[in-house]
Amino acid sequence: MYQVYVRSFADSDGDGIGDLRGVRERLPYLRDLGVDAVWLTPFYESPQADGGYDVADYRAVDPLFGSLQDADILLRTAHDLGLRVIVDIVPNHTSDRHPWFQDPELARQRYVFRPGKGPGGELPPNDWESVFGGPAWTRTDRGDWYLHLFAPEQPDLNWDAPEVHAEFEAIMRFWLDLGVDGFRIDVAHGMIKAPGLPDIGHGRQAQLIGTQVLPFFDQDGVHAIHRTWRRLLDGYGEAHGKQVIGVAEAWAPTPERLALYVRPDELHQAFNFQFLNAPWQAGALRAVIDASIAATASVGAPTTWVLSNHDVVRHTTRLGGGLDRARAATLLMLALPGSAYLYQGEELGLPEVTDLPDEVRQDP
Repeated sequence: MYQVYVRSFADSDGDGIGDLRGVRERLPYLRDLGVDAVWLTPFYESPQADGGYDVADYRAVDPLFGSLQDADILLRTAHDLGLRVIVDIVPNHTSDRHPWFQDPELARQRYVFRPGKGPGGELPPNDWESVFGGPAWTRTDRGDWYLHLFAPEQPDLNWDAPEVHAEFEAIMRFWLDLGVDGFRIDVAHGMIKAPGLPDIGHGRQAQLIGTQVLPFFDQDGVHAIHRTWRRLLDGYGEAHGKQVIGVAEAWAPTPERLALYVRPDELHQAFNFQFLNAPWQAGALRAVIDASIAATASVGAPTTWVLSNHDVVRHTTRLGGGLDRARAATLLMLALPGSAYLYQGEELGLPEVTDLPDEVRQDP
């Protein structure tokens, strides 16, 4: 599968921002590479506080990237070329511009709000830190606090609310009806928080990629959500004579915990970030490969392999050693059993751009 970061992949109209028409025009190139599926990062309506992962409307295309008609034509073109298309879905949080969050009463039903600590509630409800740095809580004009494990513009949804479950099932059906072949589930290890929202006990920033055991990531309750979605995907596929898949972006602390996301009644694949994190040493790579294959084999699922994506430094730069090492790493990945995910430009060995001044950087 080939990951396309829509914003930077191909600009069809010269405005400096990649768009859906640009992706469509270059689908033959991906077909000729031998790619069999394309994953598109979010192109939904969004204020772009986090590169589109702050969604204001899950059923609309942001004008930056085109229109719903452009999405429809892209899907039809991809299918004509023999390519499948999966799209991102972002269920842990929305944009603070989402209609639910704009309504004070709905917001307190469908997002995670808590009173603060201290005599006047002036302290955050607990010691959780955002993945992007700083407290994971923001106080409102009403004096209560809302949770955002990422940017303050990305309030966390309350998955104890039945309306949240129903809405995301409806969103999936909307895009399946348009023709998508599945979903990459952003922060698939999120959504469920430990009862009581307990303190972590230290002030260290939460790491998206790592081995931390945290009360807001990789909680057992997420698996009930994924089982529901698997039933939805299987039912839709059977009704329409096609296979549709779910892919988990799950940052689990061990290969064994990651394998839980791909049990027979859950999602079809999960990104194997253990491989991405491995140092460029033969022994370390062998250990990760063996552990990854063993963990997924224990649940009867294929392993996946990832070297780069939009959240990490490209492996050509990260591993050091220049283009030769980057090519060797990619060849190793492509030789392993299972499914490989290539990030746009990885087939060319593109390096990370490291000399941008801070004032022009937009990624939080």
